[in-house]
Amino acid sequence: MEVQEIKQRFGIIGNSPLLNRAINIANQVAPTDISVLITGESGSGKEVFSHIIHQMSPRKHGPFIAVNCGAIPEGTIDSELFGHEKGAYTGAVGERKGYFETVNGGTIFLDEIAEMPLGTQARLLRVLESGQYIRVGSSKVEKTNVRVIAATNVDVYDAVKAGKFREDLYYRLNTVPLKIPPLRERKEDVFLLFRKFTSDFTDKYRTPPIQLDEEAQQVLINYSWPGNVRQLKNMAEQLAVLERDRVITAATLLTYIPHEAGRSNLPMRLDNQPKEDFSERDILYKVLFDMKRDMVELKKLVAEIIEHGGVSTNFQNNSTALTQLYRDIELPSVNNHETQFTLQQPVNNSVSSSNNADYNITHDAEEVEESLSLIEKESDLIRKALKKHKGKRKLAANELGISERTLYRKIKELDL
Repeated sequence: MEVQEIKQRFGIIGNSPLLNRAINIANQVAPTDISVLITGESGSGKEVFSHIIHQMSPRKHGPFIAVNCGAIPEGTIDSELFGHEKGAYTGAVGERKGYFETVNGGTIFLDEIAEMPLGTQARLLRVLESGQYIRVGSSKVEKTNVRVIAATNVDVYDAVKAGKFREDLYYRLNTVPLKIPPLRERKEDVFLLFRKFTSDFTDKYRTPPIQLDEEAQQVLINYSWPGNVRQLKNMAEQLAVLERDRVITAATLLTYIPHEAGRSNLPMRLDNQPKEDFSERDILYKVLFDMKRDMVELKKLVAEIIEHGGVSTNFQNNSTALTQLYRDIELPSVNNHETQFTLQQPVNNSVSSSNNADYNITHDAEEVEESLSLIEKESDLIRKALKKHKGKRKLAANELGISERTLYRKIKELDL
């Protein structure tokens, strides 16, 4: 079956190459009985892929059950999975069949497999290798024919090195690894998913359609989405129910984005904390937003000077800071012209009254040719960061908000 047909059948939305590769792997491994380990962040859709593998396998007419290993207490997980005999422990008033017995001939999906206790891991390994298990409180060996699909949102190999997960079980489950990409690596799919979710929820709650303006779309696409598809779906439902203005602005959208203490998930850096890996496009967004903020400040100053014929007392008392502001800020060109502001402070500095302040403003407009190349802007930022940190790439990468690997790649591409 083609990837597009699988998407339509299971309601998967997106055109990301990483997503298509994951679907293709699931399609290839489904007809076999090989164990599959699905890895991916919480909310990325791991259980959907377990259904794809089951429904496209020869076991599709057999039973399917999803078990969250992290939600079952350690003292009862063996009984849940393998069953128990009457009197096996306090409260066992009768015998009970486990999941491996009831799902015989089908598929069992073990979610959060890394949370499984070590003792249970040993019993699971025996089932995978020989199809044999023993009920709790029994000595009789039982047989089962179950395909196991496991999933986790943590790095299982790190758990192996920490002694929290059996290495032999890891290699037995990891016959075919299947990685589900997080939403931040599927930026081209974010708006498609949002539009689908809002359409579904506005139909469900009988509310007017939701629309995003251009700035809101950029915020939506460049947010890191730590909760992945689940978080995006929850936000779409909230907007469909709560917002009276059906055209959503960036400011409105930001009120629905949680901000953790000391950390921001926005596309630009807002503090000096080290961030996760950002692309070069995120760096450019930061530059553009900073330039826009500086322009707004300058407009306020010029408006006050024109309106009052001078500057306010606060600006007189801080004339040095005002002059420094004009010296430091590089204005972007507007219609191929750049306006230069020159502040002339009166010779008599003893005059303290704002009415006696005599600041003359001259406007010299000259034709300039400013480079609008994003590559040159990017090169300049990287050079400044490397110079600031004396060539130390790790510190320069943290300053720019990108990974050291991305910085190394950009240095080679730009021949810096």
